[in-house]
Amino acid sequence: MGEHKAIDIGSRRELLLDEFLIEKMDNVALRLHRPLPREVAIVHDAPWEGNISFYHTIFRDGDLYRMYYRGGHSSDEKKVHHEVVCYAESRDGKTWEKPELGIVEFAGSKKNNIIWDGLGSHNFAPFKDINPDCAPDAAYKALASKGMEALYAFKSSDAIHWSLMSDEPVITDGAFDSQNLAFWDTVRGCYVDFHRDGRDHGEGKVRDIKTATSDDFLAWSEPVWLEYEGAPTEHLYINQVAPYYRAPHLYMGFPKRFVPKRTEIDGTDSGLSDSVFMSSRDGRHFRRWGEAFLRPGLQSERWINRNNMIAWGLVETAADIAGTPDEISLYSMEGYYRGDSCQMRRFTLRVDGFVSLQAPRSGGELLTKVLMFSGGEMVLNVSTSAAGSVRVEIQDEAGRAIEGYALEDCEEIYGDELERVVRWKGGGDVARLAGRPVRLRLGLDDADVFALQFR
Repeated sequence: MGEHKAIDIGSRRELLLDEFLIEKMDNVALRLHRPLPREVAIVHDAPWEGNISFYHTIFRDGDLYRMYYRGGHSSDEKKVHHEVVCYAESRDGKTWEKPELGIVEFAGSKKNNIIWDGLGSHNFAPFKDINPDCAPDAAYKALASKGMEALYAFKSSDAIHWSLMSDEPVITDGAFDSQNLAFWDTVRGCYVDFHRDGRDHGEGKVRDIKTATSDDFLAWSEPVWLEYEGAPTEHLYINQVAPYYRAPHLYMGFPKRFVPKRTEIDGTDSGLSDSVFMSSRDGRHFRRWGEAFLRPGLQSERWINRNNMIAWGLVETAADIAGTPDEISLYSMEGYYRGDSCQMRRFTLRVDGFVSLQAPRSGGELLTKVLMFSGGEMVLNVSTSAAGSVRVEIQDEAGRAIEGYALEDCEEIYGDELERVVRWKGGGDVARLAGRPVRLRLGLDDADVFALQFR
């Protein structure tokens, strides 16, 4: 097979999101999975909230789940009556409370969950700063815009009380009336921003995404466009990009795809929305799926423009079925622009379960590129039918099965597990192959493999 430079995956978890590790596929394919709808997590029916309450951010902070969002209401004439930044919290990610914080007055009272009212109230996007050199008074940071004009930086010591880090904007190249976000990238060692701008595509501008980086959250690099090789030109209304918490070298994004020329289901306005999935290994070049990650579904109110937007943030929550592993929860908008309130519904997905390598009952195989790893055992996030199976072969660089690790030596893997140890006739120890260029050959039969890891 010739000489190949080995991809060193070390002991990191590798999700099968793209073709990066793949040399050859035979009767197998990468398949996009979709989240399952659960209960309504929160209803925005307080007087300071309303039917355009959105741009949610959700993250886990110790034993607490935190939620931030815009409280806002629009009349039938699309007139916005108010915009404030609201806060909610939960102990399980399912039942949410709106604490009375006593910070901001609304309609003559401070008995509300408003944390900010002023510059940036349209699209306040906070995060917990995990930069090891972060100052205590800026343990939480946020970006928010002044209209379309610019992004401003905010800080907080307690996630509740906020102040500007500078009176001057920090990013000015963009069109910012969207959820513009940032975070600390532990792999690259810098802050990373993703924000919206209008991109010229010949027939006019479409909504698209730019990114920039910073060492101190105040001075940012010149923003550059994201690239999506092979993907069609589409309006991307928000981006929702973040490192995946179980594999931070991988970025995931859940942009809302806006289809402006399609009429709403009730015929009152134009524009429909769903959410798509994309992933990246460098923060700039993304593999974006054309198929929807989250379809509007059977609810008529989700076939109204600007619904189906996914909140920024993935969190693990206890599964609804007793005795099964924790799962990933994400949250999506419904009822936007309709009635007096809107709400967020919780959706769930298996851990690592965004994309899988899938084979039918007739069976198929995957061959990886040349890899190097560290660790003493190999684990798979795997799901099979009762009749299905997965086997793994470890080959040398030339593609020859290494003695003791051939496909026929592998114990048949069947079942549904997040971390199934691969074993051969001689056991599961692969330490003697660590640091050596190898290939992996996977044989699948009515099975999905979501992720692999050496540890």
